[in-house]
Amino acid sequence: MAPRKMKQQALKPKILKKNLKARLQVERLKAETGKIREDQKCIREKQRELRGRFGEIERQCYQLKEATELIVKQTARTQIKLALMFKIMKARRGGDFKEAAMLTRFLRVIVSKERANATSAEVKNEQP
Repeated sequence: MAPRKMKQQALKPKILKKNLKARLQVERLKAETGKIREDQKCIREKQRELRGRFGEIERQCYQLKEATELIVKQTARTQIKLALMFKIMKARRGGDFKEAAMLTRFLRVIVSKERANATSAEVKNEQP
């Protein structure tokens, strides 16, 4: 054999070995890339799910704030009505029937307004 051919044949196993290593490395990298891609997909799905949960929590928080405000307003109105009732009782005990009548009318006005507001709220809730 010619020296040139021998040299090429001697280089072939080294080149084949390098190519094999490179191919194995490329395949390993492709497998890792595929796994990373799947992990990222899973992460994106979890993020979407969490965004939905946070949205629901925000809605519930808003509803709780509204309910709390309503309770605070109702409590304030109840305290006003109780104060009026005690003043009416005090005026009647003291014999000041004119004051008692005025306070009673005022209490009736407050109660009638509350009832009117309650019925209008019920009508709004019944409408589609």
